[in-house]
Amino acid sequence: MKKSYITAFSTMLGASLLLVACGGGSTPTTSSSTTAPGAASPAATKKADGPKLTFRLAETHPADYPTTLGDKKFAELVNQASDGRIKIDVFPASQLGEEKAVIEQVQLGAIEFTRVSTGALGGFNKQYEVFSLPYIFDNDNHQWKFLESEQGTKLLDSLESSRMKGLAYYSSGARHFYSKKPIKSIADLKGLKIRVIQNKVNIDLMNALGANATPMPYGDVFNALQTGVIDAAENNYPSYFSSNHFQQAKNLILDQHQRVPEVLLISKVAWDKLSNDDKALIKKAALESVKTQKAEWDKFEKDSEAKVKAAGVTITDVSDLKPWQDAVKPVIEKYRTEYKETLEAIEKARK
Repeated sequence: MKKSYITAFSTMLGASLLLVACGGGSTPTTSSSTTAPGAASPAATKKADGPKLTFRLAETHPADYPTTLGDKKFAELVNQASDGRIKIDVFPASQLGEEKAVIEQVQLGAIEFTRVSTGALGGFNKQYEVFSLPYIFDNDNHQWKFLESEQGTKLLDSLESSRMKGLAYYSSGARHFYSKKPIKSIADLKGLKIRVIQNKVNIDLMNALGANATPMPYGDVFNALQTGVIDAAENNYPSYFSSNHFQQAKNLILDQHQRVPEVLLISKVAWDKLSNDDKALIKKAALESVKTQKAEWDKFEKDSEAKVKAAGVTITDVSDLKPWQDAVKPVIEKYRTEYKETLEAIEKARK
């Protein structure tokens, strides 16, 4: 009887092991070189191999904002390229926190992806403070020529030292001042409390213009304008409109003092866990999403301009930027040595 029991048990154990070996476990299997009739070829199934992954992407702006639409295109391209194996959920409107807090979570690996302003990144990687320097770019074309250059790529790669991996740049247009009281010239900025992204270059910029820098999270600006905590803020047309800041600050001056690009990035913690194939897939999708983001930006910028004009905002154009550029030259000179290599590359991109 005992012998029969052992024999039966051995047979059951063998059958169980056979089932596991045939794919009952969770470990991904490798396709055989022989394809059964009617089955997908090895090439067709390769991109679906590997673990199923779900990531989160944090976004400050609303669901219909150009950077959010770029995020969503990126997530769509990753999902398509991986045959649905890799899913990236986009969380707009600061659902996962404001930029500074999100970047800290990305560094820890608690949030895998985010899209942030290079202005905010300056507090985590000082090389990114160069983008806060005023009037270093003539226009969007000049900026993109630099961003797509070898030095622009080098800056993306430098984020690895800050426990992040830069994937791509996104558009953000020119930044302008907007206020509760009319601003017609530099002199009107004197003494104003102006909200800025928190980094030392922005503070120096406000000092050079005679204003008082007031760093605070983007999400706090509307209430700060409403309650008088600040007199003014600065940003691009789409942010001015989508945040409803135009309702509290109905005076806009088109001084174009900065062009601060956005960055789509991934946590270094998450990046290092990916296979080389998945890294390549994600990087390619990020770069491909730029075209969509730039197109959406151009449309949204024109639409925002039209809507704030219709809402009764007083818009002052600046026909001569030279007085503004001259006023902030000391700021650029202060940081010229520190950002020498990047500033030289930006100058080269001008030619």
